Amino acid sequence: MDILVHPTYFPSISHFAAMAKADSVTFEMEDNFQKQTNRNRMYIYSPNGIQLLNIPIKHSKELHQKTKDVRLETAFDWQKQHFKSLEAAYRTSPFFEYYEDTIAPIFTKKHTFLMDLNFETIEVVSKCLGFKFEGQKTMEYFHEVPGFKDFRHLANGKKDTHVFEPYTQVFEEKHGYLNNLSILDLLFNEGRFALDYLKNQSL
Repeated sequence: MDILVHPTYFPSISHFAAMAKADSVTFEMEDNFQKQTNRNRMYIYSPNGIQLLNIPIKHSKELHQKTKDVRLETAFDWQKQHFKSLEAAYRTSPFFEYYEDTIAPIFTKKHTFLMDLNFETIEVVSKCLGFKFEGQKTMEYFHEVPGFKDFRHLANGKKDTHVFEPYTQVFEEKHGYLNNLSILDLLFNEGRFALDYLKNQSL
C-alpha cells in the first residue's frame, strides 16, 4: 500500500503503524496549517495521566499559511520543558536510557521551521525503531489522492479513532492503559519490540 501522511511532531502510534505497514510513504508538503492538530503537538503518559506537549509557533497574518512555512516561536525555552516532561514520564521506563542520547539532541537544536523539526523527529524515531523507508514529498495539494491510502486525517487526533493492543505502560496501575499516544510512549516501553508491534496492528 502507498500511503499519504502529514509529517507531525513525534507522530502517534497510528501514524507509525501506517508507515510500518506501507510499501511507500509520501509526506504532504502543500497543506494549510491547522491549529489544534498533531502538526505541532504530541501526547505522552505522564505521572498524572495523559499530557499534551504543544510547540509554540509564530502566528502569521496570512489567513491561510502553509504548514511548511510555519516558523517556531523561540521567545521561551519550550524544548527544555518538553524534554523535562519526557524525563518525568519515562525515566523509569525500560528503554528510556537506551534511546536518550539519540533523542535528546532534538531538544537542543534550534530549528526555524516546524516542518524541519517534524521530519527530524520522524527520522530519529525511525532509526531507533530500526525502521528503514524511503519517504517521498508532494509537490502540490490534492483533495482526492487516487492511488494512495489517505492517512492525512491521522494528524487530527479527534479524527483518529484507531484502537490498538495494550502494551505495558509506566503508570498504567494508576491511570490504566492509554491508547495511541506519541510513538515515544511505545518506543520507551517496548524498545526493539516496538516495530513488530506496529506491523501487527490493524488499521
